[in-house]
Amino acid sequence: MNGRRPLGIKLLVAFFAFGTLMCALTIVLLSFPGTALDVLWRANPEAQTAFAAMGGWAILLMLVVGTACACSAIGLAREAAWGRRLAIGVLAINLLGDLIGAIVRRDPRTLIGLPIGGAMIAYLLLVRRTATQAN
Repeated sequence: MNGRRPLGIKLLVAFFAFGTLMCALTIVLLSFPGTALDVLWRANPEAQTAFAAMGGWAILLMLVVGTACACSAIGLAREAAWGRRLAIGVLAINLLGDLIGAIVRRDPRTLIGLPIGGAMIAYLLLVRRTATQAN
């Protein structure tokens, strides 16, 4: 990509790094319930309820998601093709989750993620094509 990382890629690296940090925070909150940290669940009490219902699987899920986000951030920062593919995969799985969540829970608010995630995927596909054409 001619040595200069596009702003969109920098923003996606930050997005996936933030996702990694949020997964790590969730793991800490789930690992130490009933502490002063529980005040952080006020931002999303429904998530606390859902994760509590999952038991120990919630920590494993957050570990997998956090690892995928960290690897996506690293791959995108290195401008590696595998990083772009992984990021697209993570975003696609998230889109599917949003769609299923909207249908199963009958909560149309989750649909807001569809155009956002779709735009991110489209951007990653466009950047790939542009980089390929430049070489």
